[in-house]
Amino acid sequence: MYEQITQFTKMLRTLSRLLDKAQEHAEANKVEPEILLNARLAPDMLPLTSQVQWACEMARLVASVLSGKEVPVFDNTEKTIPELKALIQTTIAYVMSMKEADFAGWEERIVAPPGWSGAFLGKDYLHQHGVPNFYFHMVTAYDILRHKGVRIGKMDYIGQLPFLR
Repeated sequence: MYEQITQFTKMLRTLSRLLDKAQEHAEANKVEPEILLNARLAPDMLPLTSQVQWACEMARLVASVLSGKEVPVFDNTEKTIPELKALIQTTIAYVMSMKEADFAGWEERIVAPPGWSGAFLGKDYLHQHGVPNFYFHMVTAYDILRHKGVRIGKMDYIGQLPFLR
């Protein structure tokens, strides 16, 4: 589970870099950043701002639930790229504050995430809800930016692997 925390933080850093590219795109093309931040892939989908907020929410929620810690509450009122980047940094700091020992027994821990009417085994919650939901919001944020013309590609999303040499 602790390795999943490092993957969440890697991808959140990626999300921050994608927002940098969105800002650069807006400036270079004389587009108001709000146009990108309010963009959606479909009328019934959440806008980019919400996708970023939900990716952060999922990282915090999964880490909290599986460590047995209280889930922090955020207002999710960010409206600008700098505010979203600050949210990402706060989220990274929160999930990185957890230690590997915080997750002892997480696979078999019975968890009852806020907003759910039932309880689950930790491993089922992580693999069947937490990770897929986190990546859904990550890739949707990427797709919105790509759809709006921001020059990003697959490697901007995947990022670099940690080389051994």
